[in-house]
Order: sequence, then structure tokens, then C-alpha cells
Amino acid sequence: MDPVLISQELIRCQSITPQNEGALEVVEKYLKQLGFVCERFDFEGIVNLYAHRGSGRPHLCFAGHTDVVPLGEASLWKHQPFQGEIKDGQLWGRGAADMKCAIAAFISALSDVEVEGALSLLITGDEEGEALHGTQRVLPILAQRGMIPDLCLIGEPTSLNVVGDTLKIGRRGSIVGHLTCYGVQGHIAYPQNTDNPIPRMIQCLKALCSYEFDAGTDIFEPTRLEITSIDVGNNASNIIPQKINARFGIRLNILQKAEELCEVIQSICKTHAAEHELQLTIHGNAFLTKEQEKVSLIQRAVKVATGCLPALSTTGGTTDGRFISAYCPVIECGMREATMHQIDEHVALDDIWKLTEIYTSILKAFYLPEAFSSGREVQ
Repeated sequence: MDPVLISQELIRCQSITPQNEGALEVVEKYLKQLGFVCERFDFEGIVNLYAHRGSGRPHLCFAGHTDVVPLGEASLWKHQPFQGEIKDGQLWGRGAADMKCAIAAFISALSDVEVEGALSLLITGDEEGEALHGTQRVLPILAQRGMIPDLCLIGEPTSLNVVGDTLKIGRRGSIVGHLTCYGVQGHIAYPQNTDNPIPRMIQCLKALCSYEFDAGTDIFEPTRLEITSIDVGNNASNIIPQKINARFGIRLNILQKAEELCEVIQSICKTHAAEHELQLTIHGNAFLTKEQEKVSLIQRAVKVATGCLPALSTTGGTTDGRFISAYCPVIECGMREATMHQIDEHVALDDIWKLTEIYTSILKAFYLPEAFSSGREVQ
């Protein structure tokens, strides 16, 4: 199966999260041709596809998503975002890097490799949005059925300079905060009759930003808080406002637990913000795959395909790996990250074929480990 043609077909589905627009039907069509049993799990209007073939062990699951982020300013696109145009050796369109081409590459790899054991794919339409009714709702059902794999390979974009140069073996967790400080509105000429919430917000945000949560680890960056918005909504220059709003995000490493970190944030705000309202939303804890044997196996397989040993990393945004890691080891391997979520998102045609070769090598290494013995060990 041609991964470029499958990629084009997927990109032509306008599956802006949480819409499906036929994307999972495309995946299902090709998987059925390869003998997979396909099952849909739909929750609250969100569609998910679980496909499986074979039984027993070993069991590898490929996970991914067909939903894509919005276009941004559509008029700035030089290449139509949902045409799957090929030009200058590149495939253009929303979702090319993240991550429709990876799904196509894996399907193509499946058509070239015969394996014994169980093989599955978990593809959701709810990863780029709230991720409430996608992967995390399907996993408990699979667990009840005894269908949790030995390893999950996620096709998120992970590569930096060339495809296959980096694997993600963990991801940071995420917390989003919304803080409102309240005061008493009034004329700036009579501050004694007012309570200006802006200085208190400034002091609180300064305390949050200067708080040293940890120093990081050998593979994780330090836990970090970043302010994303401050808004007073005051159009008058002579009025002290009644309230001020701020938003911030926290990316946490494995030294922190999101629930405990929320208590720290609450304590800092209580100390500095006076009358306030704080909303904290946990989008997941950090995870790290520590099964070195499986990590080395995938590294070795990538090296066979590319000639270079991939680096290991935990950088980047959150993925559905934060849900899957509670059930089995997770390793991520996909396209280059350079154009993901950007206007005129694109990938090189050569990269699609190279990723297909990488996935083929991973399948052989996982199901036929003897083919990767002698002379092909990780150096």
C-alpha cells in the first residue's frame, strides 16, 4: 500500500477537532483489507477506532489520532489545507506532520510484514481537543477484555532534523490555571475608596514564576510555570478595576504529581492574591518508560532503518501517552516536528517513505527479534 496516497486521502478529510469527516472510515477501509477486525467506540459524539488482528503474545499497539488543529488564519495558507497537494517534493496540508502521514506509514508497513501474535491500532478523533472522550475512555474497555498490549507505539511527531533521529520515551504533564483577583472599583483620584487588585495579581504571578518547583532530572526539564494571559478589560484610564484575570500553564516532570502541585499553587495564591478565585485543570501527569529492553529494541530497529541510533527525549507537548502509560509502556516515533500546527503544514515525500521503512523495521524487531540479533545490537 502506498503511504503517500493514503496520506493524501486522510488529509482531504477536514477533521478539525473534534470532527471526523470520514477520516476514521479511511483508516478502517485499509485495515479491513489487511484482515483487521475494526470496532468503533463513540462517546458524546466523538469517534474512536480500535482495530485488531491475531491473538496471544507479543502484542504491539499503534496509537494515534486523525483529528487536527484549526487552520488559524486561513487566508495565509499558500497551499490548500485539505487538498493533499504534492509540490516541490512535499505533501502539503493540515495534519501532514501531526499525524496523518504517520498513520498512513504504519498502515503501509503492515501491508509489507507478516507477524505472529496480536497486533492492534487505537486511533482517536479526540486528541487535539479536550481528549475527554477518546483514548482514555477506550482503554478501560480494552483492559476489561484483557487486550492491553505489551508495548504501545505512538506516531506523534518526534523527530528534529531527520526522521528517526529522536524517540520520545516520556512526556511532561500539564496543568492549566485561571486566576482572578478581586478588588473594589473606583476613581484613581480617590484610591483610599478603592482596592486595586492589579498589584496583588502582579505579586502573586511574580511568586508563582519565581517558585523553584524542582531542578529537573537527567532526561526531564525542570517543572516550569508560564503566564499566557493577563486581562483587566479596562478601557478607561481613570478607573481602578474591580477585577483582573490571568491564565498560566505548568509543564511538570516525573518529580511532581499534578494533584500535589495544585496544592502548592493554591497556597501561593492564598498568600499573595487576597480575595481571589483559582481554577486549576489537570491535563495529565508526566510519564516515563523505564523498560530499557523495549526502548533498546525500538532504538535498534530505527537504527537498522536509518543507520543512526535515535536520541531519547521527553520534550514537547502532551499526548495520549499520558493515558496509555498507566496500562503499558509507551514509545513515540513519528515525523519531524518542524511544521506541526503551523500554516502550510507539510512533510517531505521522502520522509513518508522513510517513516514507513522505520515502522516496518520496528514490526520485524518486535515480532521477529531473531532478525535483529548478531551484528545489529545497539552500540
